[in-house]
Amino acid sequence: MTNGTVVAINGNMVSVAVDGDVSMNEVGYIKVDDKQLKSEVIRVGNKQVELQVFEDTKGVTIGDTCEFSGEMLAVELGPGLLSTVCDGLQNPLPELAEKSGFFLERGLYLKALSRTTSWHFTPTVKTGDTVERADQLGTVPEGIFDHRIMVPFNLFERYTVVSVADEGDYTIDQTIAELEGEDGTRHTITMVFEWPVKRAIDAFAERLRPVEPMVTKVRLIDTFLPVARGGTYCIPGPFGAGKTVLQQITSRNAEVDIVIIAACGERAGEVVETLREFPELTDPRTGRSLMERTVIICNTSSMPVAAREASVYTAVTIAEYYRQMGLNVLMLADSTSRWAQAMREMSGRLEEIPGEEAFPAYLESVIAAFYERAGLVRLNSGETGSVTIGGTVSPAGGNFEEPVTQATLKVVGAFHGLSRARSDARKYPAIDPMDSWSKYPGLVDYALTEYARSILFLGDEVGQMMKVVGEEGTALEDYILYLKSDFLDAVYLQQNAFDPVDAAIGVERQRHVFDLLFHIVGSKMKLDSKEGARKFFYKLRQKFIDYNSAEWESDEFTALEHEIREMFDSVSEGLQTRAEEAYSKRGNHA
Repeated sequence: MTNGTVVAINGNMVSVAVDGDVSMNEVGYIKVDDKQLKSEVIRVGNKQVELQVFEDTKGVTIGDTCEFSGEMLAVELGPGLLSTVCDGLQNPLPELAEKSGFFLERGLYLKALSRTTSWHFTPTVKTGDTVERADQLGTVPEGIFDHRIMVPFNLFERYTVVSVADEGDYTIDQTIAELEGEDGTRHTITMVFEWPVKRAIDAFAERLRPVEPMVTKVRLIDTFLPVARGGTYCIPGPFGAGKTVLQQITSRNAEVDIVIIAACGERAGEVVETLREFPELTDPRTGRSLMERTVIICNTSSMPVAAREASVYTAVTIAEYYRQMGLNVLMLADSTSRWAQAMREMSGRLEEIPGEEAFPAYLESVIAAFYERAGLVRLNSGETGSVTIGGTVSPAGGNFEEPVTQATLKVVGAFHGLSRARSDARKYPAIDPMDSWSKYPGLVDYALTEYARSILFLGDEVGQMMKVVGEEGTALEDYILYLKSDFLDAVYLQQNAFDPVDAAIGVERQRHVFDLLFHIVGSKMKLDSKEGARKFFYKLRQKFIDYNSAEWESDEFTALEHEIREMFDSVSEGLQTRAEEAYSKRGNHA
């Protein structure tokens, strides 16, 4: 074990003179009084290393000793992760609170997983079988899932099963199998093992292209700005525009198996709100608590900045672990701006050459490396699993030109930009359909959604023109186009999050309603005056809002749709040429 001596302290960065070999990202413990402060090596020099300390460095002085563990910063992987709330170092916060009270104590580190809980193990291999890393040895029930007990990912050879435990109840520290390598070395396997957080889990056969939509049941996203299962997306927006709310709605309704939430550097009030609300939320999939398939990693803005980076990597490593079980995982990071600000602070203390707005010059590569850990993969067993990563960005003043937003936009597959104007107008979700985009295929045919988007753009142009020339200076045809755009925005792009029906819309209903809506906005209409056009669309909008709140395929739903079609037929002269072209091209976009 290598030891060192503290030679300089600069906030959360400590310089240590060492007398042996030390590796990048190795964990070190600085001794202060009777405590050991956990830290990570972030730069290695000649006989000296720099560490970022995950605790308050008050009391650390020159001459204090530091012990290096010889291991990378890692997380525990095993049954019992689901429904846990922990910090960026994977300390379980409820247990931490029991030991230290309301104020977290420095240097107190607990095991992430319970050593006393028994799990019912069912073996799926037998003596003499040949296995390799990530192969299944058995299963234990964890909530609604069969948690796979796998060959640890850090065993890189082929192994023969020497023994395997009988079916029964075991704690995670008890031996459930013994493996023998090709060189005769034997390995004792338990239900838990560690994996370094900065290294992506690569125990799969093939990485696939994400093409299947991850249904969020938010119409604006699923129809116009889709996210692929195994893809990446970001939600930048000004403070108070609804980033956290949108993430919570997505985590509840998205058609995924497991949700990992990393609150990296957000205000304590928002984190507390998440912790209070999630146990109370009902999972639409099971009817039980949503927390049963959720993991929350907490790191508030009042905690040391170095812990923000740890929380992001801890979360994505846990997400990759469950992906190895053939599950679809959604990982939400809120907010990556705080993480980037922490990188900027540590970069300044390292006296590195700054980039734009004093962020480190390597900001783009670090953000890209994080989002690249998302993906759809084919496992060695032939099954598929996925990690979808969604990160919020909090640019100061809502300026999307700042470095963190721009670096993120270069690597993600979908951009859901929140608008202050839409947020102030109480439009939910406040995603701006004009600025936002997606590279993924969605639920509705591409040609149809592109035509509908063109209506939104043209309607916005007319609206801008009307601010100058007034309604009286606008042609009737342009005015109807403006009303169509406003109607599409009001009844489809917006949802009532408090309505039990309209809050989450399934795939079949989205396609059905959009088809009806397409014929309305794509048709030429017999409307003789602006007043008549305004009254018609106002009445149609009210009817459509009632239609959105009716249960799918209920008598009320059918009756309201019949009334809407009758109203529309009374003024329609059939699809316009561009709408006919879009309708004929549907299904041709890959």
